[in-house]
Amino acid sequence: MKALVLSGGAGTRLRPITHTSAKQLVPVANKAVLFYGLESIAEAGITEVGVIVGDTAAEIQDAVGDGSKFGLQITYIPQERPLGLAHAVQIARDYLGDDDFVMYLGDNFIVGGISALVEEFRRHRPDAQILLTHVPDPRAFGVAELDGSGQVVGLEEKPKHPKSDLALVGVYLFTPAIHEAVRAIEPSWRGELEITHAIQHLIDAGADIRCTVIHGYWKDTGNVDDMLEVNRTVLEGLDRRIDGEVDELSETVGRVVVEEGARIVNSRIVGPAVIGAGSVVDNSYIGPFTSIAENCHITDSELEFSIVLRDSSIAGVGRIESSLIGRHAEVTPAHHVPSAHRFVLGDHSKVQIHT
Repeated sequence: MKALVLSGGAGTRLRPITHTSAKQLVPVANKAVLFYGLESIAEAGITEVGVIVGDTAAEIQDAVGDGSKFGLQITYIPQERPLGLAHAVQIARDYLGDDDFVMYLGDNFIVGGISALVEEFRRHRPDAQILLTHVPDPRAFGVAELDGSGQVVGLEEKPKHPKSDLALVGVYLFTPAIHEAVRAIEPSWRGELEITHAIQHLIDAGADIRCTVIHGYWKDTGNVDDMLEVNRTVLEGLDRRIDGEVDELSETVGRVVVEEGARIVNSRIVGPAVIGAGSVVDNSYIGPFTSIAENCHITDSELEFSIVLRDSSIAGVGRIESSLIGRHAEVTPAHHVPSAHRFVLGDHSKVQIHT
């Protein structure tokens, strides 16, 4: 069995971070989201992995390498444009051959991995197996319709009027039957070859399509709020570890990781939080659910529920919350300017100003 990992998307919802970095490499608890997926694949006993890459191919290849550090053998498959998940299967046809495979979206995060799902697929070997989860607003996802016995009877891609609240999680398992299906479908109104249409083609042909509804934690880390939420979830599983330097004027409370080479000076760190190697936190407060990557400098500031990427500095800015700060960023106070209010008020207006 092989794996096909999709890492070619543009990441428009994470801009401006993704103007200069692949969305799959944005770190969660100081480790790239993509790495969690590759580790899950390796834990499931799969070693041959094809990685679909696009405009950020060089960055992905530099970070992942040949896959040996994950126990994997990586083959990179270029995709000129992201034309849909089924298109990714099409261009990977030669690599996949006649092997079964798991398709994993590189910006997805699943707590607990996929080992049990892969084992179930190997045991029963349906033509396709999909992962589903209940979501509050299914209109943003591929949506599955099940019959009374739990059998998949229909799939829709981002429907305006969903027939259920069961969204497709970004993990799919296929036999070679999927290849004929992706050849048979036409591009959707979005101009993409949708994997939901290919699976629907199999359903209409009477193929054996099974589903697993997960009730654990899953996130598509496509926007800042989801990134921060995944970061929070991962940090909650931290074990306390202080490998760096914490001076006598500083305090670390709870599940705090201070990596080797990091320094904490006259500061308070309340976990769960991680301070990356080579970073310096000076006269500052770092609150829960905060990840500070390597070689950052935090001075005279407060951070909580945030992610700071490598080589960034924050100095004298008071309190920062719920933020994602990119690489080599500098956050400093603005010059003081007189405050003023400007109004265009209609007749009989009433205005209250906090001063």
